[in-house]
Amino acid sequence: MLQLRVFNRLLQHFYWRTQESTKSLLPGFPSQLWGGYRSTWHRNKSSLPDVRERTLIAVKPDGVQRRLVGQIIHRFEQRGFKLVGLKMVQVSEDLLSQHYCELRAKPFYPSLLHYMTSGPVVVMVWEGPNVVQTSRKMVGHTNPTEAQAGTVRGDFSVHVSRNVVHASDSLEGAQREIQLWFQGKDLLNWECCDQGNMMED
Repeated sequence: MLQLRVFNRLLQHFYWRTQESTKSLLPGFPSQLWGGYRSTWHRNKSSLPDVRERTLIAVKPDGVQRRLVGQIIHRFEQRGFKLVGLKMVQVSEDLLSQHYCELRAKPFYPSLLHYMTSGPVVVMVWEGPNVVQTSRKMVGHTNPTEAQAGTVRGDFSVHVSRNVVHASDSLEGAQREIQLWFQGKDLLNWECCDQGNMMED
């Protein structure tokens, strides 16, 4: 019996020392969270949130002509969003009339059509949490004179008629535009290796 008690004490001492030495490797880790760290350290992929919010981003002809496509893609990648669709197209007037259906009665619509058909457009679908509203902020105000520095339009555009990029303005708008520009087979459902690090439970 004495030997068993001594053995148990040794086990407790060894466990305590192991915990303390492990904690020392992570200075500043809140002690109240330490007890549950093992249950959250290795996360099962199925426990991660299934993020399916998507938005449409299009680099307009002036952005393509000025070779800004790579820089614009880089910004969205740096932000942590996942690219699930990408293509370069010469847009038809028919497609544009559907995309800009709310603007067809505007006096500037003919010049908008001329601008958008003047060269190729690079159109993309990005996926991530709150991607629609975050993308709008990243792109900046429609009028570049009112767009903040650090936004795409604030950094690259000088006139409202040549504002470099389009971004969906709502979840409903994004869904409509994605279906308009892409077929289902054109969009890839793939697992990004850092997706678990980018999202909270």
